[in-house]
Amino acid sequence: MNPHQVRVILFGCSAGSLHALRSLFSRLPRRYPLPIVGVTHTREQGEWLLPELLGRRCLLNVRSAVDKETIQPGSLYLAPPGYHLLLERDETLSLSMDERVHGSRPAIDPLFESAADSLGDKVLAIILTGGGCDGAQGLRAVADAGGVCLIQDPASAEASSMPLMAMAAVLEKQRRVLSLEQIGTELLNLGEGKNG
Repeated sequence: MNPHQVRVILFGCSAGSLHALRSLFSRLPRRYPLPIVGVTHTREQGEWLLPELLGRRCLLNVRSAVDKETIQPGSLYLAPPGYHLLLERDETLSLSMDERVHGSRPAIDPLFESAADSLGDKVLAIILTGGGCDGAQGLRAVADAGGVCLIQDPASAEASSMPLMAMAAVLEKQRRVLSLEQIGTELLNLGEGKNG
């Protein structure tokens, strides 16, 4: 992985997401040199506490994504309930109310596919714990565009089907299957490489 090539880190998760996200992102410094953008499956109605719960354990600026804002280093943007989150060529975010994908809105595939189309090999995408197949097609799009693909080891995931489906969708030579701790170390090393 060339640290100077990566411009954005993406992630997607579902069941078991809070533990996985805290484990990964609580290790990163406040001045982390890359933006992080992600989707976790949420209910479309009701109170949404994920930004607050994750923000309590992270030094990063954790926030709900806003339409048309430009992604910034050291910030972690979460797709809000009821909206797909897309990444544009000018590195701004877009919110969409298009049809649900795999029964979800937000869904992981639209984010990953838009980022692959917009930034190509400058994307690092991560599939974490979750049920169903969301994220597999999007991760394949990232791989086909030359981006970096990381998948949480299904054996360590609270729900293994999303990692397993992602593994099946992406060629072995195009992805790495790692524990949460190993993914966290990769992200730390990537940040140090960007600063180096």
